[in-house]
Amino acid sequence: MAAQDQPADSVPVPRQQIAERRAMYLPGAWLLVGGIALVIVAIVMFLLAGASGGGAGLALGIVGACFAIAAVFVLRGLTAVVPGRAHVVQLFGRYTGTVREPGLRWVNPFTNRIVVSTRIRNQESDVVKVNDADGNPIEIAAVVVWQVADTAQAAYSVDDYEVFVTIQFETAVRHIASQYPYDSRGTGAMSLRENAEEITGKLSTEVADRVASAGVTVIETRLTQLSYAPEIAQAMLRQQQASAVVGARRTLVEGAVGMVRLALQRMDEEDVVDLDEERKAAMVSNLLVVLCSEQATQQVVNTGSLYQ
Repeated sequence: MAAQDQPADSVPVPRQQIAERRAMYLPGAWLLVGGIALVIVAIVMFLLAGASGGGAGLALGIVGACFAIAAVFVLRGLTAVVPGRAHVVQLFGRYTGTVREPGLRWVNPFTNRIVVSTRIRNQESDVVKVNDADGNPIEIAAVVVWQVADTAQAAYSVDDYEVFVTIQFETAVRHIASQYPYDSRGTGAMSLRENAEEITGKLSTEVADRVASAGVTVIETRLTQLSYAPEIAQAMLRQQQASAVVGARRTLVEGAVGMVRLALQRMDEEDVVDLDEERKAAMVSNLLVVLCSEQATQQVVNTGSLYQ
């Protein structure tokens, strides 16, 4: 039933039974001092046992061994937590909690501590070749900024959360690139080149859905490279240049027609000259040639009448 509530285009995320919680620990400074004191006492006992000999020496040696064992357990429980790194505490294969607070901490010496980085990371995908929605091969690459939010899921939900994020990120980039065309070509549809902000927003959402099961949160994604594949780059460049030329010509003609219309209107309003339809057509033709020509036009002075 839960799967039916998800949108059709969403990425299914498996339900996780484990979540991060705070581990039990003690301040480590005093226990460090106590461990050093136990080591000193054990050394003294061993020295006295060697000097005494006999039954008294044996008893002192046993006491020294007990102090040495206690010192080993006390010192083994010490854990230095560096800012930006958390320690996942595991006791006999069971997760007991996570230590995030930086400093010297003391935990159960029988536990195993797994270090998980909680720093913000930048990761850039390789340049991949994929077909866009129109079937054109393109080359695309992106960068993702991510951080481990749940250390328990990062440690236990996946084999290697760094490799998991890398593979899921590249998969999301390929999927997004195949859903949209490279260029809308004036249709107004969403495209990779013209709607970069919207595309990166959808990419962030998809990557976040894919890596949520590893306890990772996505901060930002950005496209770092977007281009046609080399085998069609020249053809697509000529197509873009032709589209640009057509657009420029359209703008130029629209402006020239407006100027001609304005000139004829002003001449009629101010009664500069009375032209018949044939002379107006000739004037419009000459003005359009002058305004739309790519090269400089030469003036021709008419020394005869208007109709010669």
